[in-house]
Amino acid sequence: MTRNTALRETIPLPDTIAGRCIVLVGLMGAGKTSIGRRLAARLGLPFRDADQEIELAAGCSIPELFARYGEAAFRDGERRVIRRLLAGDPMVLAFGGGAFMDERTREAARTDAVTVWLRCSLPTLVRRVATRDNRPLLNGVDREDTLRRLMQQRDSVYAEADLIVDCGDEPPDFTTTTVMQALMAWKPPRRLHVVLPSTSYDVVIGDNLLARAGALLAPKLPQKRAVVITDQIVAELHLKTLMDGLAETAIQASSIVVPGGEASKSMDSYLDVVDQLLEARVERRTAVIALGGGVVGDLAGFAAATTLRGLPFIQIPTTLLAQVDSSVGGKTGVNTRRGKNLVGAFWQPKMVLADTGTLGTLPPRELKAGYAEIAKAGLIGDAAFFAWCERHGQGVVCGDREAQAEAIKRACAFKAAVVGDDEREEKPNDGRALLNLGHTFGHALEAEYGYDGGLLHGEGVAIGLGLAFKLSARLGLCPPADAQRVIAHLAGVGLLAELSMLNRRFSAATLIGHMRRDKKMRDGALHFVLTRGIGQAFTSADVPLDAVIELLREEGCGA
Repeated sequence: MTRNTALRETIPLPDTIAGRCIVLVGLMGAGKTSIGRRLAARLGLPFRDADQEIELAAGCSIPELFARYGEAAFRDGERRVIRRLLAGDPMVLAFGGGAFMDERTREAARTDAVTVWLRCSLPTLVRRVATRDNRPLLNGVDREDTLRRLMQQRDSVYAEADLIVDCGDEPPDFTTTTVMQALMAWKPPRRLHVVLPSTSYDVVIGDNLLARAGALLAPKLPQKRAVVITDQIVAELHLKTLMDGLAETAIQASSIVVPGGEASKSMDSYLDVVDQLLEARVERRTAVIALGGGVVGDLAGFAAATTLRGLPFIQIPTTLLAQVDSSVGGKTGVNTRRGKNLVGAFWQPKMVLADTGTLGTLPPRELKAGYAEIAKAGLIGDAAFFAWCERHGQGVVCGDREAQAEAIKRACAFKAAVVGDDEREEKPNDGRALLNLGHTFGHALEAEYGYDGGLLHGEGVAIGLGLAFKLSARLGLCPPADAQRVIAHLAGVGLLAELSMLNRRFSAATLIGHMRRDKKMRDGALHFVLTRGIGQAFTSADVPLDAVIELLREEGCGA
């Protein structure tokens, strides 16, 4: 038995690779063919060289094709050959140096393959091509200058590959091992495709996405220019990583930094951000990227929706609450002294990047507050998901990255389905209004605290969820045991789940006054989201006010 045969029998393909082609990209001299042959042997896959396949199809060499038909015709034929190869059985496929530059070819490779950029330094490439005469782009020119120019043109596009492996003067077997290790360790991010009546976009969920933001966003941006809006706290933690990730694919980015906290979600902050965008001379195709929690996302989204009558918008939420709630659905806006989110617009993002790595920088309190919105998704319409939360919720709030990614995807999928059916909250009953389960009570509590951080949004929602279930039980709509189950779970993950847990006394009349100023009022009547049980929420405008007052008084509120 040969060494390669033994390797084919002993190295299984990981699930992230199985059934997919592996495409090697890079400049001429990067070693795509030599590494590709060795990699294919180790994985037990066939190897194909795109240039050789083109020559077979054309019946002549690459230099002859260039000489006869020119580069444009060659690229067209190259594209067709590559699409045929990618549509076939899994293989290791080496691209020609310019193949990945074609946008349609890159899209096909993203869909059907795992792409690996073999990145080499200029001196290494010059040495490797010094004795080769079959490179039409190097014939009759200064090779070093030409390779330098090609690197400047192509490296930022090669950086869109799924994986980047740096190659030097090591033996091919060593580099092949490095590629193998990268492939075996690769975990593609989870993706959720959100389809709405007005548009569609992807929510991408995974670790280390900020560092790869350029590769993920480049295919979606109409212009390789963006303005990042963030706050002072997030800027210190994550802005440089994002900027470096954008620069990797030559996206030119500047930043606007606002103070942290709910106070920045104001008309004054909005006007200041718009003024800075205009001062930066943004164009209609310049993207606005929100990097931060819900405050930054709402503020940046509103600025994007209204500046020049609409700029492309990207959400990069850095809190669990924003990743599962405000970043998905297109609601943007600011607060006024009359209440929360009373001025804003619906403005859908081009993409959402939910980097679970940013959750490791959150205080435990904020992580738990964000979890309330995850549990809410199951309570509204997915009892099986709430049962999943009961099993895995502790892992989510304690930093289990896999549990967090799965929870984010499932919560976003539920919200996306609701939003897709009622994008602009136009259905008076059910529809998107169901997402307000717990919010009528929660927003009233937030208003009483004054949005100063004394009570986080998710904390208000958690208490509101318990109150909504208790109110439903009081009205005979759901079993009292369901209300206790909900409260027990939220308390079990460390949330304050009842009014009595708050270190403060409230007036029932004052809380109801806040509810009357909430934007969920219709025709002068309070609307509540109630439930017939876990996963069975519905909206109602027929809730007796006395029942609400009695509930609040039972929970310790004064008159």
